[in-house]
Amino acid sequence: MSEIAKPRQQRSYAAQVLREVFTKWGARIGLVWIGLLVIVAVFAPFLANSHPLLLSEQGEISSPLLRYLTAADMTLLIIFFSAVALWLVRISFRAKFGMVVLIAIVAGLVCNALVSPPQLSIYEEYREKQAAGAYDWMIIAPIPYSAKDYLRDAGDTGLEAPLAKDERSHWFGTDENGADVLSRMIHAARIALGIGFVATGIAMIIGTIIGGLMGYFSGIYDMIGMRLVEIFEAIPVLFLLLTFVAFFGRNLYVMMIIIGITGWTGYARYVRAEFLKLRQQEFVQSAIACGLPLYSILFRHILPNGMAPILVAASFGVASAILAEATLSFLGLGLVDDPSWGQMLNQAVQAATFNWWMAAFPGGAIFLTVFAYNLIGESMRDAIDPHLKKSAK
Repeated sequence: MSEIAKPRQQRSYAAQVLREVFTKWGARIGLVWIGLLVIVAVFAPFLANSHPLLLSEQGEISSPLLRYLTAADMTLLIIFFSAVALWLVRISFRAKFGMVVLIAIVAGLVCNALVSPPQLSIYEEYREKQAAGAYDWMIIAPIPYSAKDYLRDAGDTGLEAPLAKDERSHWFGTDENGADVLSRMIHAARIALGIGFVATGIAMIIGTIIGGLMGYFSGIYDMIGMRLVEIFEAIPVLFLLLTFVAFFGRNLYVMMIIIGITGWTGYARYVRAEFLKLRQQEFVQSAIACGLPLYSILFRHILPNGMAPILVAASFGVASAILAEATLSFLGLGLVDDPSWGQMLNQAVQAATFNWWMAAFPGGAIFLTVFAYNLIGESMRDAIDPHLKKSAK
C-alpha cells in the first residue's frame, strides 16, 4: 500500500509574514545587531568585570565573579538558556512564549529571594595582589574592568583617550570618573534592551486587550475606547517622565511603566482595525456558531491572524522607548550610577573639552540599535503592504 502523504501544516498569516520578512537583508542585518546586543547584555558580567573569572591563591581555586553575581545576572542567564532550550523543542510558538514568561517570573522571584552577593566590592585588591604576586594564576574577563570600577588605585583617574596608556588597555577610553567606557557600554545594553522590551510589552498587552474589545464588540465599547485613546494620545510622554522623575526619583521600572501605559494607543488602533475586518470572516463566524467561548474566539482565532501589523508597530515602539530613556539620561534625569548610553553622551556635552570617544561610541550604539529596529519594522511593513507587493511584480 502506498503511503498517504500528510498535508503540510498551514501557517498563520503572521507566520507567513515573518517568514517573508527575514528573507530581506535589512531585517537580517537588524536581527544580527539585536541578537548581538542580547548576547552582550546577558553575558555582560563574563565579558566586562574586575572580578576574576577564576584564580588560584596558595593552591585554593575560587571564582570571585560567581560570588558577586547579582539576582538580575542569574535571572537573565536562566531566561536565556531556557529560551534556547525551548527553541529546540518541537512545540507551538505560543507554548514556548508562555513557558519563557513563566520561567522569567519564577526565576526572578527565586533569584531575588536566594541570591545575595556581598554588598561591598573592592576592585583594587585583585590588581594589588596580582602585582604583589599573591596569586598562582588568574583568568580575567576580556575587559578586566567593571562598569563601576573607577580605577582609584591608578592614581590618575579621569578622562583618558582610547589606548592612551600601554599599562592599561582601555579600548574605548575612560569617562570623567575613570571608568572604562567599553565596560559601561556593555552593561548599558541591558538598560536599553530592558526598557525597550518591557515598555513595549506593557503597551502591546494593554493595546491588544482594549483594541480587541473595541473592534469585536464595536458600538458603545468602540466609542468609549476611542475616547480613551484620544485622552492618552494627548499626554506628553516626555514631560510626564520628567514630572515623575522630579517627584519620585530616578527609577528604571517607573520609566518602563510610564512609557508602557502611555504608548498603547497605536497598538489599540491597529488591533481594532484588524478585529473589525476579521470578525466578519467565515472562520470567525464558524467559531461563533460552534459555541466557542469569547476568549477563544478573540485570542485563539482572530488575534493570531491580525498580529502582523502589531509586530510592525512593536519594532518602532521599542526604538521609541530606547530613545526616550536615552533622552532622559542625556538631560541628566536618568539613573544615577548605573551605566546608560544617554548618560555617557551627557558627560561628553558637560566636559570642558570635546572628548570624541564619549560622544562617538555611545551615540553610535544608540543609532545602530534604533536603526536596527527600524530596518526590521520597514521590512515587516513591506511584507504586509499589498500595494508594495503589486508594484514589485
